[in-house]
Amino acid sequence: MSTPYPFTALVGQDDLRLALLLNAVSPAVGGVLVRGEKGTAKSTAVRALSALLPEVPVVAGCRFSCDPAAVDPNCPDGPHESGGASARPARMVELPVGASEDRLVGALDIERALAEGVKAFEPGLLADAHRGILYVDEVNLLHDHLVDLLLDAAAMGASYVEREGVSVRHAARFLLVGTMNPEEGELRPQLLDRFGLTVEVAASRETDQRVEVVRRRLAYDDDPEAFAGRWADDEAALRERVVAARALLPQVTLGDGALRQIAATCAAFEVDGMRADIVMARTATALAAWAGRTDVESEDVRQAALLALPHRRRRNPFDAPGLDEDKLDETLEEAREDDGPEPPDGDGGPDGGGGQPPADSGPDSPGLPSQNQGEGSDREDAPAPQAPASGGPGEQQAVPAAEPFRTKALSVPGIGEGAAGRRSRARTEHGRTTGSRRPQGSLTKLHLAATVQAAAPHQRARGRSGTGLVVRRDDLRQATREGREGNLVLFVVDASGSMAARQRMSAVKGAVLSLLLDAYQRRDKVGLVTFRGSAAEVALPPTSSVDAAAARLQTLPTGGRTPLAAGLLKAHDVLRVERLRDAARRPLLVVVTDGRATGGVEPVAQAGRAARLFAAEGVASVVVDCESGYVRLGLAGQLAGELGGTAVTLDELRADSIAGLVKDVQGQSHHSRRAA
Repeated sequence: MSTPYPFTALVGQDDLRLALLLNAVSPAVGGVLVRGEKGTAKSTAVRALSALLPEVPVVAGCRFSCDPAAVDPNCPDGPHESGGASARPARMVELPVGASEDRLVGALDIERALAEGVKAFEPGLLADAHRGILYVDEVNLLHDHLVDLLLDAAAMGASYVEREGVSVRHAARFLLVGTMNPEEGELRPQLLDRFGLTVEVAASRETDQRVEVVRRRLAYDDDPEAFAGRWADDEAALRERVVAARALLPQVTLGDGALRQIAATCAAFEVDGMRADIVMARTATALAAWAGRTDVESEDVRQAALLALPHRRRRNPFDAPGLDEDKLDETLEEAREDDGPEPPDGDGGPDGGGGQPPADSGPDSPGLPSQNQGEGSDREDAPAPQAPASGGPGEQQAVPAAEPFRTKALSVPGIGEGAAGRRSRARTEHGRTTGSRRPQGSLTKLHLAATVQAAAPHQRARGRSGTGLVVRRDDLRQATREGREGNLVLFVVDASGSMAARQRMSAVKGAVLSLLLDAYQRRDKVGLVTFRGSAAEVALPPTSSVDAAAARLQTLPTGGRTPLAAGLLKAHDVLRVERLRDAARRPLLVVVTDGRATGGVEPVAQAGRAARLFAAEGVASVVVDCESGYVRLGLAGQLAGELGGTAVTLDELRADSIAGLVKDVQGQSHHSRRAA
C-alpha cells in the first residue's frame, strides 16, 4: 500500500480540514461533501483522514466487521460466539463512479441458491465500509441506481440484497465523504441532503502559499515514506487529539440557549425538514469537544451553521450554495438568551475557541496565513469554454430570463442503450422486465421463469432424484429490462435582432432555462449553440453541468442578422464529434427560433438544406416557435418539417398548457417521415 499524504502537511484549507476532523470526532455528524475546482487537494485530504481514525474492534473472522460489544444478530457470517475480538485500522473504501450494483452491495451465487438452497454471498463495498469511511470521488457523476442504493443504506444503516426470493441483510453504517467539481453537474437533492456538512474549496491566490504547496508535494512525490516520517509526530499528536475529543464528546452539554439558536437559524434560512437542526446540533457539540470544552457556545453554533446549511438552502439546481453571514449573526443575536452574558468568543479551549483546526505546524511549516488553496491532483476536466463573444454592430445588452416553468416531456423515439437517466426508453440493468437472454459475462439479473423453463426438459437426463432442481450454467437466463436513459440535449438558440424585438428574448431565455431544469432532472448532458450576426458559435460544448449552460444563457447578448443555416451546421458538427465520444448517448435537438433566416444568398433555402442533414440521420428534433403577434409566417413549422421533427409554441411548451395536445417527439417524427 502506498504511503498516504500526511493530513497535517496540508497547507491552508481550514474549512475542509475542520469538517473532516469533526466527522472523525463524531461520525453521527453525517459525512462531508467537498465542492471545488480540480486540483484543490479534495481527494488528498480525504485519503489522509483515515490515518487519523482510531482502530476499530471487530469480531475475528467476520467479513462484515461486527462490533464485539454489539454483535449483529442478523450478520450473514453469524451467529458469533463470545470472545475472539480483534482490532484493525479504520478503513477508507473508495466507490468508483462506474462500479456495478453487485460491486456495491455484494452478490449472491444464484446458481448455488437454486441448486443447493444455500446463501453463498460475496460482500460488496458497503460491507467493507461498515464502521469506516465510504469515499466517492466525483460523486455527482454517480449513476442513479447506485445513488438509490446509497440512500437506502444511509437511511436504514443496513444493506439488503434480494434477488429471486433469496435475501441477505447486513449492517452498513459508514461515514459518507464525497468530492465533486460543480462544473460537471450537481447532485440529486436527496443525496445532497444526506451529507451532514459541505465545504467549498478553491486554489489560493497567495504566491507564498502556492510555493509551499508545490514544495511539499514535490518532496512527497520524491520520497513518500521520508516525507511522511517528517510529519509523524504531528500526525500522532493530531490522532491523540481526535481520540481525546471522542472521549469528551458524551460529556458535552447542548444548553437550551444554543438549541434555540440552532432552531432559530434553521427557521430563518428556511431549510427543508428537520435534518439541518439535528446536524447543526451534532456539529456544534463536536466543535465544543474538539476545542476541549463541555459546553456549546454561540461561536460553535455559528461555525456549525456555516458548514451544515449552505447546501440545504438551494431552491433550484442553478442556485449557488452559500450563507448570508450578516443575516446569520443577526439571527444568532436575536435568539441569544437574556439570562447572562455569553463567554467571549475565542475563550473556550486550546484553539482559542470556534473549534478551528490547529494551524500549520511541522518541519516545513512557513507560518503562513490561512487561505483556501489547492494541492494534490484531482481528475482533469475539459478546459472551460469561453463565453459568447460580445460586441459588434446591432448588439443589444443581455436581458434576464423570465421565470422558469415546468415543461412537457420530450423524448427520443425508439429504444436506446445510453447512460441511465429519465428521458427516453432504453435497455438498462434496471426497470421492468421485458424478456430474457443468455448471459454475456457474469449473471446480474436472473430471469427465474426462463431459467426453470430451460432446465426442466433435462432433469431426467441429469439424474434428478430429489426435490431440488438440477441447474447447469447453460440454463441460466439473464433478464432483459427496459428503463430510461439520459440523452444529449443540444440547444440551438437564435440570438439575432429579430428575437430581441418586442422583448421576446426574456421569454425565450425563460423557456430555455425551463428546458435546462427539465434536463437536469432527467440526467441529460446538454450543449448550447447560439447564432447571430454573421456566424454561429458553441457557447457550451456538451457537458453534464446544466448550471453552466444556464450561466451562459443568462449572459447571452442579442442583435444582428439571423444566420440560421450556420447555427444548424454548427450543431451538426457538435453532434458528429459527440457521436465519436459517446456513441450510445442519443441526441435530442432543440432549436429555439422564430424560423426567420437572413444574410447570404437564399438564407431560407440554405437553412432547409442544413435541416435535412438531421432528418437524414434520424436525429430527433423539436423547434420551439418563438414567433409572436397577429401576423405569423409559420417559418418555424416549416423548419420542423425539414428537420423531420415537431414544432411547439412557447405556450404549448408548458406542462400545464391547454392550448393543444401533448407533443410527442416520437409520434410527430414518425408522421413527418410518412409525409416525406
